[in-house]
Amino acid sequence: PGETMSFMKGDLLTRTRKLVKGLAMAEPVWLKAMEQAPPANFPHAESKVKPISLPEDVYIKKFYKKHPDSKYEDAFKFCDFDPPPARVFGCRVLDLKEQGVTEEEAMAMADMEYRLEKKGKKKAYARLRQISRLQGKRPPPNPYPSAIKEIQAEERKLIRDRFFNPDVLKIVEKLKEERAAEMQDRTIGGRGAW
Repeated sequence: PGETMSFMKGDLLTRTRKLVKGLAMAEPVWLKAMEQAPPANFPHAESKVKPISLPEDVYIKKFYKKHPDSKYEDAFKFCDFDPPPARVFGCRVLDLKEQGVTEEEAMAMADMEYRLEKKGKKKAYARLRQISRLQGKRPPPNPYPSAIKEIQAEERKLIRDRFFNPDVLKIVEKLKEERAAEMQDRTIGGRGAW
């Protein structure tokens, strides 16, 4: 078995040469041309792909342990240019450490900045609502909504459409008629069989 396996090693050119020399196959027409201009040999890729890790990843994990709700409330948006708060936190810790601040103090400072920013956003929106109420206007949508609330707002539109959009109502009516027709066919077909 060891010898037969050795024939299978190597690229197409070396395998074919071995088979022809061992009289296991007739020399193919293309062999001489391929020997004169052999194909390029590319190095084999490693079997395991190494995970990409960034220096701030350690702090991102610590951030999510401390603020697990942030995964859902401050979800990463692909079309957004701003990085998610966890990455901002991790980069801020690294910046502070480079300035000579200890790791513990850097994490505490970055955490305080995150909390203050979150509180600031909530206060800003509360003030915006207050102003619109005083002016007798409807409050604008929250410019800093959580990912969950954004999804719920989109779903609400779809639910509203289901009850009030005339196009959707026509489709629903058509489906009801088709279902009623199917039920009639079943009952008529069922009676005939007995």
